[in-house]
Amino acid sequence: MSYQDINAATIDRWVQEGWEWGSPISHQDYLRAWEGSWDVLLTPTKKVPHAWFGELKGKKLLGLASGGGQQMPVFAALGAECTVLDYSERQLDAERMVARREGYDIRILRADMTKPLPFENEEFDLIFHPVSNCYVREVKPIWRECWRVLKPGGLLLSGVDHYVNYIVDSQEREIVNSLPFDPLSNAEQRRQLEEADAGFQFSHSLEEQINGQLQAGFTLLELYEDTNGAGRLHELNIPTFLAMRSRKDPAG
Repeated sequence: MSYQDINAATIDRWVQEGWEWGSPISHQDYLRAWEGSWDVLLTPTKKVPHAWFGELKGKKLLGLASGGGQQMPVFAALGAECTVLDYSERQLDAERMVARREGYDIRILRADMTKPLPFENEEFDLIFHPVSNCYVREVKPIWRECWRVLKPGGLLLSGVDHYVNYIVDSQEREIVNSLPFDPLSNAEQRRQLEEADAGFQFSHSLEEQINGQLQAGFTLLELYEDTNGAGRLHELNIPTFLAMRSRKDPAG
């Protein structure tokens, strides 16, 4: 099995065990979003500013690795034409369940974002990509594919890791790992993930995350940092995640 297949199976199991990022929103939350009261997350704790989205009604929106029935129902309630891509079947089952319950249409695709995205050039107005590329070894190809499938002027809203989580021990008290954190090439790092039942995860530098988007052709408009939401690093207010709002300029 590839590491991607192992991660998909791991996430399926996490969802079955009650993973917080696999619990779909309630009917009441959907109704509140339909009435205009809503929030979504790209990173663990900070709500994405509504101004980052602009007007969503009638916009073609891609939820990239965004299954779980948490964000897509909100965007559908706000009038977006939604597509969600994920490689976890259980995350996609949650999307199907909420769409049936609330009676809206959504295009659902099971696919691996490490491969070329199964979409036409310039198909989407907005891509919503919450923290997930920590499960991917190479992120720059993902940014290039995002640029390809966005329309000129389209927006990429992404949540990414800060790499700090990968240098510390499980108690977040000592620096124990060198960078990059890559369990495919470092047996000790793979052992750490296996003991934590964390699937395959990879650190990424800010060069990969930020400059990778710039190299793909994006203009970075805004960003904010966030913490883990729990644990010692969070208690010390040490940021470990980054949310970015980027645009595909018409000139490319």
